[in-house]
This record gives sequence, structure tokens and C-alpha cells, in this order.
Amino acid sequence: MSALDTLNQRRSVPSRQLGEPGPDAAELERLLTAAIRVPDHGKLVPFRLLVVRGEARAKLGAALAEIHARNEPDAPPAALQKDRERYSFAPLIVAVIARLEANHPKVPEQEQLLSAGCVAYNLLLGAQALGYGAQWLTGWAAYDREAANLLGLAAHERVVGFVHIGTSREPAPERNRPALADILGEWNA
Repeated sequence: MSALDTLNQRRSVPSRQLGEPGPDAAELERLLTAAIRVPDHGKLVPFRLLVVRGEARAKLGAALAEIHARNEPDAPPAALQKDRERYSFAPLIVAVIARLEANHPKVPEQEQLLSAGCVAYNLLLGAQALGYGAQWLTGWAAYDREAANLLGLAAHERVVGFVHIGTSREPAPERNRPALADILGEWNA
């Protein structure tokens, strides 16, 4: 399969459809090593990875449900249950963390953030290349400071996404994609 075929066949597998097995230790190292090969203006390495697997998945879900309940005392029980279960389906979750250097003299924050975003996308492509399904999710926990503290993030760090990786229990659904003609333009001076 060519690289373009891989891009054209890329699909997100809903995290609820992901199960065991996940990548073994050797596959995980290959996947993460490939994922961090991204454009990185200034060689700042404006990202890091946090792996969540095993029993830590349920502990993370429970802790996030507690945060949600404290911050929103009237939260519906179903929303809190969703928080508890969110990380329990895929055997592996990789949190991609952006490490942003504000006011860098050469590299705008947006470029740093985009570099971290490329890591998350490479995780999707790499998981697919290894025969796994994956989905890039955020949710409220990606934007919440208390959740960031729970994950051990510094003040200059933020979650770009939680990439859920595992074996797809059913074929990945296709979704409607934009027609190229609808989004393509050409600038002429």
C-alpha cells in the first residue's frame, strides 16, 4: 500500500469499538518513535507523551468524574458515568501534551501547537499502519486546568488530545468527506 493509499483509507475507529489487544512493548516503541517525527520549527520539541493503560485507565476516569462532579454539582449521572468509562475501552491511551513556549523570538505558539497536533495525527496513522484502530478525542478534560494538574501538566502545557488505540471490534465507519472542488481555491496576483 502506498503512502497516499494509507491517507485515503484513514478512518477513526470510535473508542467504544476498540478493545484488546493493543500494541505490545515493541510495537508501542516503534509507534511512539514514528509519531514524534514531525515538523518542529526551531527544534523546540514542543510536545511530550503520556501513556495511560491497564488499571490507570479506570483510575483516570474515576478521578475525572470526581472533578466534573465538583465543578458541576448538577451534572447528570449519565455524564459522570461517561467520564468514568471514557478511558476503559481501548487498551492504550496516549495523551499528547503540547509544551508551549510563549513569546519565543522565532517560533510562534501556533507553530508549536501544530507540531504537537502532528504528533497526534501520526499516532493515528501509525496505529493504522500496525493494524490497530485509533481515535483522537479531547472532551472537557483536555481543556480543564484541574484535569491538567491531575495529569501532571505544567502551566505552559496543555492536552492536544487523547489518542485511544486498540483492536477494532468492527469495521471502521466511513463518514462524508468534503469534495475537493468545494474547498479548493487558487490565488493569483
